[in-house]
Amino acid sequence: MPSPQDRGGDAAVSLLATLGRAILATRYVLMVFFFGLAASLALFAARFVVKLGGLAAGLFDKGEEDVLIAVLHLVDSALIASLVMIVVLSSYDSLVDRLAREADQEDLGWVGRTDYSNLKIKVATAMVAISSIHLLQVFLKVEDYSQEGVMWRVVIHALFLVGALMLGLLDRLTRHGEAEQNESV
Repeated sequence: MPSPQDRGGDAAVSLLATLGRAILATRYVLMVFFFGLAASLALFAARFVVKLGGLAAGLFDKGEEDVLIAVLHLVDSALIASLVMIVVLSSYDSLVDRLAREADQEDLGWVGRTDYSNLKIKVATAMVAISSIHLLQVFLKVEDYSQEGVMWRVVIHALFLVGALMLGLLDRLTRHGEAEQNESV
């Protein structure tokens, strides 16, 4: 017959297991955000089509520089859409789908080894690319901007660039010898 201490220990373990399963189940709340991002991506795609139609309609009425800026806006839109998809797909894979597969096996040891720095670097790189396109658009019409406005845009872009480089450097330093243990996002 188990002692009262054993029964208390079993109850605590059972309570912790139940609490762990309940916390793990809350990951499905993230689906609201993923569906919201998917809907916003569809709206953004509709806006992209309107911009593309506007470019096509005025293609021969605009100067070459204006067409180039319009194309850069389209590229910018594609990069932003890609950034949204990177976040949605990698977050869904690592926080919902993989957890659902592993929850049945109760082997969640990989959660501590998931490589979120890879996702951070992808997001930082996309932000630098988007910032670069905005800066190129400014440089193509530099006469429309104040000197201070251009300077601040360059400073902000430089900060994005330095941030991305620092993330890459920190990732490289912390991964030294650990690459085999981490799972890519």
